[in-house]
Amino acid sequence: MADTRLMNSAGIKGRKMKGTERALTDLDSLVVQVKNNCNISDARYAGLYSVCGLALRLRDLYKWEMNLRPWEERDPSEVLAWIGEREELWEGLADHDLAPIEVSGVTYDPFDQASINGLLEGQGLIYGAGYVHGLKPSFFLADLEEKRRVDGYPVYILGRELARDLLTVPALSQDDCVLIRRVSGELYLWDQIFMIGKSGREALRFALGALGIEEKDNRSVRRNLSKIFAHEIDSYIRHEIGGLEDEIFGRRVWQGIIASFPHTSIEIFARAVKDLLADTHCFGTLRYIERKRKSASLGFYVAFLGGLTGELFPELFHAFRDFSRTGDWKTVRKAIAKGYDRARGYALKMVEIYGRGKERGDLGWAAREIRRLLLAPLGI
Repeated sequence: MADTRLMNSAGIKGRKMKGTERALTDLDSLVVQVKNNCNISDARYAGLYSVCGLALRLRDLYKWEMNLRPWEERDPSEVLAWIGEREELWEGLADHDLAPIEVSGVTYDPFDQASINGLLEGQGLIYGAGYVHGLKPSFFLADLEEKRRVDGYPVYILGRELARDLLTVPALSQDDCVLIRRVSGELYLWDQIFMIGKSGREALRFALGALGIEEKDNRSVRRNLSKIFAHEIDSYIRHEIGGLEDEIFGRRVWQGIIASFPHTSIEIFARAVKDLLADTHCFGTLRYIERKRKSASLGFYVAFLGGLTGELFPELFHAFRDFSRTGDWKTVRKAIAKGYDRARGYALKMVEIYGRGKERGDLGWAAREIRRLLLAPLGI
């Protein structure tokens, strides 16, 4: 059983930085530095997104900057004016390199989050830095609200975000720790609920109903958004732990594949396989949902399961339809096992081809083989 004892960090609410004028100045400086790198990253990598994808991320970033709730909307002319100003800012930063981060008079590489957090955690702050889709650098700075330990992993629940970039995600792993971004996560969840396609509506209706919320009652969803997110925190945590525990698609080789083939269908496929392995792993999301009989979480998972990961896991859709009628978890358990086996097979084959390509000194050959043997049969 998971060890979920709460360990409240000293000074989290008041933040020790607040005690002196010098500390407050340091915090202001740190926020400016992190925001600057966020803007540089966004300026250089905004082109990775589709027009619709960028528009959605800009909308979320605007809401964060204006301190709006996820459902609050401003006049479109105001948003467009802000986007214009942001694009002008990006134009001036497109050729800039990421800057080092200075904390308490010491300068750090912007990706040295371990050293930086060694100074910040005791003051109730967490700094995030890493690479996301397309190897885009991503940064944020947030208040630390709570610290837990789950299955041996430190889990940080973060609150108000003082700096962030275009990335809107509910959770991520960093240095074998799991970070839950509550503010960003509620934006993410709201977008998922209100942009859901027709195919996911039945599962969404089931999930909300299991929590006593009417799908068509917009006001009820608004009132309960924080409750829904809190309910799903365990699912987000288990996804990250499943990914950390997975040894089939080990972190080093997986990161090597991502770094070798960025911005390609191979990267997209590798990420989808890794996500499926994480969720179907014995420590992962779906195994946890099945063990704990969390029917609402199963509904949300199926409702939001799409893209390539959904295409690789058709059994779960069939199992959920049966489960929603019968409440029988056996069909869900069988589907999870099939999903794991399929993801495992793809991962092992990809690792094998990539390894042979490295031995030959020919990653171009590896890319062609991955496309021929794994992607082409799927129509990718």
